[in-house]
Formats: sequence, C-alpha cells, structure tokens
Amino acid sequence: MRILILGAGKMGSFFTDVLSFKHETAVYDTNPQQLRFVYNTYRFTTLDEIKEFVPELVINAVTVKYTIEAFKQVLPVLPSDCIISDIASVKTGLKRFYETCGFRYYVSTHPMFGPTFASLSNLSSESAIIISEGDHLGKIFFKDLYQSLKLNIFEYTFEEHDQTVAYSLSIPFVSTLVFSAVMKHQEAPGTTFKKHLAIAKGLLSEDEYLLQEILFNPRTPAQVENIRLELKKLLEIIQKKDAEGLKAYLEKVRMNIK
Repeated sequence: MRILILGAGKMGSFFTDVLSFKHETAVYDTNPQQLRFVYNTYRFTTLDEIKEFVPELVINAVTVKYTIEAFKQVLPVLPSDCIISDIASVKTGLKRFYETCGFRYYVSTHPMFGPTFASLSNLSSESAIIISEGDHLGKIFFKDLYQSLKLNIFEYTFEEHDQTVAYSLSIPFVSTLVFSAVMKHQEAPGTTFKKHLAIAKGLLSEDEYLLQEILFNPRTPAQVENIRLELKKLLEIIQKKDAEGLKAYLEKVRMNIK
C-alpha cells in the first residue's frame, strides 16, 4: 500500500519506521530540516510530489494544533478514494471535519502512548483507541498494525474517546503540573522524587497546544474538582494527625489501584 505520513515529528517518524519495511511510504513536511533523519521512505516537501505519489492512505501525524489545517492543505491533491486518517490525541472538531470534507473514506485512531515515556521496542503494556465511526477497511488496517505492535486495542466513538482522554490524561497532567509548581531543587532526591521529576520534565517537553487542549477539554474541570476534593480530605487527615482516618484513606486508595 502507498502510505503518506503528514509530519516528520516524533510520532510521524515512529509510524514511518514501523510501516516503511512493508509498505511504500512517503513523509511530507513543510520543514526540510525535519526530514534529515528519515530513512527508507520518500521525503516530500511539495504538494506536487504528493500528487505524483497517489497515496492510498494518509496518516496525519502533525502537531495537534495543525491537524485539520494539514488535511485541508493536502486534500486537493489526493485521489478521491484515498483513506484519510489521523492519530491525534485531541479529536476536537475532527468528527465534523470528516463528515464535511468530501472524502468518503476516513478513520481516526489514538495511540495512547508517546515516545517521551513509552518503550517503543516493547508496547505490550500500552493501548490504542480506534474510533468506531470510520471506514471499515481503514479500521482493519490500523487494527492489524496495532496488533502487530502487541498493543491493547479499544474501539470507542468520538464522544467516548473524549471522555476517556479527559480522565486518563487530565488527571495525571494536572497532578504533574501541581507537583512541578511546588517543587524545590533537591541535592539528594529520593527515588520517588526523581521518578516524579522525570515525568514532569517529560510532560513539560510536550507541545503546549496539546497541554492546552487537554486541560481545556470541557470534561477536565470535573476531574480537577475531584483532585481538589481529595486533597482537601487528605489535608484534613494530616492536620488532625488522624491515624485511623489515614488508614481508611489508604485502604480506599489501594482498592482504586488494584
């Protein structure tokens, strides 16, 4: 299959590496510097090159801020039967875009991992979401791909995806930001502190627009409110030095993470 990948960033490069040995692949990026370390694939910087390539599948892996804009740029040079797809972690506006873009075949997925934290050589403990509201053949392609990577696959609607992301990303994002906000440099940090610090550095190296979209998700405030209420309960236990209350609280927390 001829596959065009939009964007030569972390995830675009990852998908290129995964697909280029079994498919005819090309990567398109308007910044030639991004293409320096891409190998075993065509490297495109113009729309004419895309038109000549005649892709059968497009995987949009650009920064989430520009997902729809990137689609609009390349759609005029794609064949009408091309399957267009995205791997965006934020799906805001994508459902409506797909329904009105004029292309019949589309599929949306979300690999629930990133090069910042995941071990890309062993993804058996990671997950991927395939949006159910898409082209059947496109979903089959990504299902086969994700199975070959030993990912745990889940199929959600756009709405269910957004709910899942609000929970699974907003809670750790907010918790990490709060940790970073109160953090002080430690000359002899403990193991737990160092692990939290590594997570914080990884998070803050992510695209700021991605953080904004996760935090501004309409479902995020309810999750942040839950964090605030739990902090209030914990603070009361600490202030009162309530040993029995702490024991009960820890038992509840342990049940949550079983």
